[in-house]
Amino acid sequence: MSAEFAATLKQFGLRRSSGRTGVCWDNAMAESFFGALKNERVSRVTYPTREDARQDITRYIELWYNHKRLHSAVGYRPPREVHAEYMEFRIAA
Repeated sequence: MSAEFAATLKQFGLRRSSGRTGVCWDNAMAESFFGALKNERVSRVTYPTREDARQDITRYIELWYNHKRLHSAVGYRPPREVHAEYMEFRIAA
């Protein structure tokens, strides 16, 4: 992190959201998602255009990743199911 950026954060009373170089925990969830996206979809498809890639990746996320893919971090359930359960709990509370 640059000294200038650190000084700006300090000036506004902000703290950085990531750890020092080599510490991966802050980005673990994002790294996991992008790894799955690359391994399960993008590296298996050749996209003729950027728009084709955008549409296919959106379908992957909305129809497969969020609705059907099981995630170990949430008890081997799909994210959509966990989110729906959370929303029901919130309404009931």
